Amino acid sequence: MKFFLDTGNVEEIKRIIKLGLVDGVTTNPSLIAKEGRDFKQVIQEIAGMVSGPVSAEVISLDVPGMLKEAHDIATWAPNVVIKLPLTEAGLEATHQLAQEGIKTNVTLIFSAAQGLMAAKAGATFISPFVGRLDDIGVEGMELVSNLRQILDIYGLPTEIIAASIRSIAHVENAALAGAHIATIPGSLLPSLWKHPLTDNGIDRFLKDWEKMGQK
Repeated sequence: MKFFLDTGNVEEIKRIIKLGLVDGVTTNPSLIAKEGRDFKQVIQEIAGMVSGPVSAEVISLDVPGMLKEAHDIATWAPNVVIKLPLTEAGLEATHQLAQEGIKTNVTLIFSAAQGLMAAKAGATFISPFVGRLDDIGVEGMELVSNLRQILDIYGLPTEIIAASIRSIAHVENAALAGAHIATIPGSLLPSLWKHPLTDNGIDRFLKDWEKMGQK
């Protein structure tokens, strides 16, 4: 499973890149607004650091507006992916962009039907929001599993990005459910390689080493 960082923080990305764990980045205007920087400048900087896809979201809600923004954003870097909402307008824009060879990430997906529609429209990626489904008492990871089964049955090339990831269990279960990608907040990622037994093991090793008179 590939890991995308869900962030607009350039320093955070630089740190995780050194570990070989960044296959791409997802962003949105809200994430970049937190950094207090220009949207285009940040996207271009990130795209220059990461070899994989970098999702940049449009803010228009109508087809002409979405396409205008998408055509502009697509010129910012060769690895930029246009992020669009799962609406009728979003599907139409996705289909048009797919015909032009522009990659898309259709977001805010909460049902298998929505995911199938996006894949049929030509989405490169679809982003089911597992955490937000869990919030309303629906098993978010079941959606990921169902989407993977549908894509495999019909041989659709769209990749699933498990989004709204909030815990280690989400990441592990997304991998088991067959998500191609998990997009993970930078604040959560360190918890994936940490474990108290690992820390205890290192501490015990060092104490034993000291008992042997080693420095």
